[in-house]
Amino acid sequence: MLDHILSILIFFPAFAGVMGFMINKESMRAYGTAVATIEFALSLWLWFSFDNNVSGMQFMEHMALVPSFGINYILGVDGISLFIIILAAFFTMIGIASLTDTKNVKNMIITLLFLQMTMIGVFVALDAIVFYVFWELSLVPMLYIIGAWGGPLRIYASVKFFLYTFTGSLVMLVGMLFMAYFFYQATGVWSFAILDWYRLILPESFQLWLFAAFFVGFAIKVPMFPFHTWLPYAHGQAPTIGSVILAAILLKMGTYAFIRFSLPLFPDASVFFMYPIAILAIIMIIYTAMVAYAQKDIKQVVAYSSVSHMGVIILGTFALNVEGITGSIFLMIAHGVVSGALFLLVGVIYDRRHTKLMSEFGGLAHVMPRYATIFWFNVNGFSWYASYD
Repeated sequence: MLDHILSILIFFPAFAGVMGFMINKESMRAYGTAVATIEFALSLWLWFSFDNNVSGMQFMEHMALVPSFGINYILGVDGISLFIIILAAFFTMIGIASLTDTKNVKNMIITLLFLQMTMIGVFVALDAIVFYVFWELSLVPMLYIIGAWGGPLRIYASVKFFLYTFTGSLVMLVGMLFMAYFFYQATGVWSFAILDWYRLILPESFQLWLFAAFFVGFAIKVPMFPFHTWLPYAHGQAPTIGSVILAAILLKMGTYAFIRFSLPLFPDASVFFMYPIAILAIIMIIYTAMVAYAQKDIKQVVAYSSVSHMGVIILGTFALNVEGITGSIFLMIAHGVVSGALFLLVGVIYDRRHTKLMSEFGGLAHVMPRYATIFWFNVNGFSWYASYD
């Protein structure tokens, strides 16, 4: 079973989601929580079975899909992706367990299970086409979550989210196709395997525009300034569970992809663009933090501050040294935990007060002291891990 643990992690939630159509509405929350708990247990098993003394990919799986074009089902996990997988499984479990009286809760849980499949797939795929398929499929459940269960402007927010990310993904796909073509020109063999691409040395002129093509797709997903405008709408209109998954996991796809693709494939271009990206990251950190200060809606405060902290991750990644990249990976996990927890806490108070205006929350510590304490720890956690990094 351990030989196919990654495939099980990917497809078990989807299989359970299909089976969920046969579960009655009253039992669906318990069913979804059980499925998500099993998935989280499998991710922990992956962690305990992971050999920290081995560098490179582990638990690799390989199966030919379209051999003539070098498209294969290749999976693997390393220290970069391991804890993001665990994070995805954990917050899906917490999110489903915390669902309240959501309308059509059965459809919500099934959608979340399919979303979990796409998230895990992104972080374990080692074939560019397989990666791209999971990357694009992740848009569909999130589009549905925002559009079906969101706030008054949910249609606008979901369409804006889809158009931004889908457009960036198309540009990224062009870069992937040209990368495979360059590999074919160099070796005479078609391959979309990322590990094969690592061996390819491209001229700097090719690296520059290929880096730019990948950058558009990844930067929109992060989202980096000035591509960030879709995120506040998505967070503001999404239901609590949608904001939790979006902040904790989906945004990490972009930063993860920079480390998995851009830095090793285009080292010369990474150095060339290091300072412009660092400048964008600094603008992102300062500008969105100032915008967060001006918000009256507590969910928007968390959303904009989340963008600011993603800027710190980008800055660390493009420091292009071991300390910076290691710190950015640590910060991905820390930001996922804290931002996901903050959106859950915002959801709790919104369910009780039916407002997200901070002016309505005065004296909260007197009537909800334990809640206020937990919220204080999470808010200060934001400041602590940013200064620590």
